[in-house]
Order: sequence, then structure tokens, then C-alpha cells
Amino acid sequence: MSVVDNAIYIDGHRAVVPDSLDNTFEELRACPTGGHSFCWIGLLRPSKDEIRAVAHEFELHPLAVEDTVSAHQRPKLERYGDLLFVVLRPARYVDPVEVVELGEVHLFIGPNFVITVRHAAEPDLGRVRRRLESDPDLLDNGPHAVLYAVLDEIVDGYAPVLDGLQNDVDEIQVQVFDGDPHVSKRVYQLTREVIEFQRAVEPLGDLLAELRALLQERASDADLELRRALRDVADHATRARERIEAFRDLLANILTVNATLVAQRQNEEMARLTEAGYLQNEQVKRISSWAAILFAPTLVASVYGMNFDHMPELGWQLGYPFALLLMVLLGVSLYVIFKRRGWL
Repeated sequence: MSVVDNAIYIDGHRAVVPDSLDNTFEELRACPTGGHSFCWIGLLRPSKDEIRAVAHEFELHPLAVEDTVSAHQRPKLERYGDLLFVVLRPARYVDPVEVVELGEVHLFIGPNFVITVRHAAEPDLGRVRRRLESDPDLLDNGPHAVLYAVLDEIVDGYAPVLDGLQNDVDEIQVQVFDGDPHVSKRVYQLTREVIEFQRAVEPLGDLLAELRALLQERASDADLELRRALRDVADHATRARERIEAFRDLLANILTVNATLVAQRQNEEMARLTEAGYLQNEQVKRISSWAAILFAPTLVASVYGMNFDHMPELGWQLGYPFALLLMVLLGVSLYVIFKRRGWL
């Protein structure tokens, strides 16, 4: 079976290591009644049959078992009599591809047993187990101490994810003001990852509040210490949730600013094109004006340069000065007209 570890703890110490799950329940029943004893079974990617076998042995509630079999649950805490069913979503940030990888951990907390079901390699609950085994006083608090330690491990694991997101958000802000044309796609992708991460973290506030209220009902000294420890976990979860909300708002503002800057650059480009078109039009008008001015005397000169035998004023004594004067008057007249219209 996909059993990572299987042990029975008595008074905060690892006392019995059953050779199979079939023997765990019998060994647990044989434990001394005077001490605090419970078993902790850790499963990694168990099959449906394995989950149902454990559920049958420990009489787990069918609805909780069905959620574990189907997986893909949101963080939650559900009570079925003396049984607590808890779903948590650990996270890991893959910085090269800017993806938040979310795992899934299910915990069944009974009066004398803890069953942890992981659907991903992360987090390493072996580290949590070693931490608890090194602190018998904490482990002596029973199954709820295991739940606290797993919660603490998962919430602490959110810090590197938040740092990775912060680094990418800072890079995006630089890209926006540098005018990177691909920054919009990166903003959308990172926003999607932040939203997924937010869905994993946001329910923890209510979950931790409900768990602390449950421990308050028990009102033992051990539960008092656990409530204090859970308050610290709740503070970390609250800070994580607030930072995620800040990232989401900041990314939305960045997208708005980027759209504004793109529109501004487009307007500036249109203004430059319009100005260039205006200057080009002015040059065309000047060239056309001088071409018209030169065309008028050229037309007169070309007509009288045809040298036909029968043309008006060919025998007129003042014909040549008149032609010159006509050409000058046409040129001056056109110059005055174009000058008044601002073409010259």
C-alpha cells in the first residue's frame, strides 16, 4: 500500500510501529488505557480501494471518504460526530514558469487516530512528524497536535510563494514603464495564479476560527496551548491572505496603468504622424505654388515660341515687351494669391 509511515504514539513518544494497517487497529486497542495513545497513518496518493479499506477499518464517514476519493476539494473543516475531516491546499511557486502549484492534503482526526492523505509529493509531512517526535510535550496533546503541526507547516510554506509573487510583480512594474509589449500577457497569467492561490488561502480564516472554537469547547490545559499556537498560525494565514489581496489589486492597477500608457503612446504616435503629415502638406503646397508661378510665364513663352507664320501680334512692335510684361504680371499675381492663402 501507499503507506509513508504508520506508528502508534503513547504519551508523546513513538511506541509501536505496526507491520501492516491490518494490525494498527488491534495494536491501538491493546495500548494501555492510562496514557495518551493514538496512531498516525500517512498515505501518499492512495488508490480508491486503499482509501476505502482504511475507511472501513476506522469507520470513517462516507461523505468524507467520498471527498478524499474524488479529491480536488477546497480547504474546509467538517465535523462528523467525533471525527474531523480537514482539507488543506499546500502551495509551491515554480518561479521559472511563474506557476503556483497547489497540492492537496486530507486529514481524518479521530479521538485516537490521525490519517493523513496526500495527493501530491508536497508538503513533506515526514518533516512534520520528525518535528513532533522531537517535542513529546506537544505530541502528547494527541491528534489535534498533529493537525496543528500540519497547518503550521502548510501556512509557513506560503511565505516563499508570496516572496516569489512579490518578485514577479516588481519585475512587471518595471516592464510596464519600459514599454514592454508582452507585459499584458504576463499580467494576465500572474493574475490567474494569484486567484488560484487566493482560493487556497482564503478559507483558512474560517477553518482556523472553527478549529479554535472546537478546542475551546474541550477546555483542557493542553487544548489551551493548542489554541494559542493556532492563533499564531491564524495570524500568518491572515497576513498571507492580505498580501494576496494586495497582489491582486496591484496587478489590476498595473493592467489599468499599462492600458493607459499604451493609449498614451498610441496618441503620441498619432500626433507625430499627424504633424509629419501637416509638414508634408505644407511642403507640397509650397512646391505646387512655385510650380504654378513658373508654369504661367512658361505657357506664354511656349505659345509665342511656336514660330507659326500666322499668329496674333507677330508684327506688333510692342509684342515682345508686352509678352515679357504679361509673364511677369502672371507670376506676380500668382505669387500674391498664394502668399495671401499661406501657401508661400
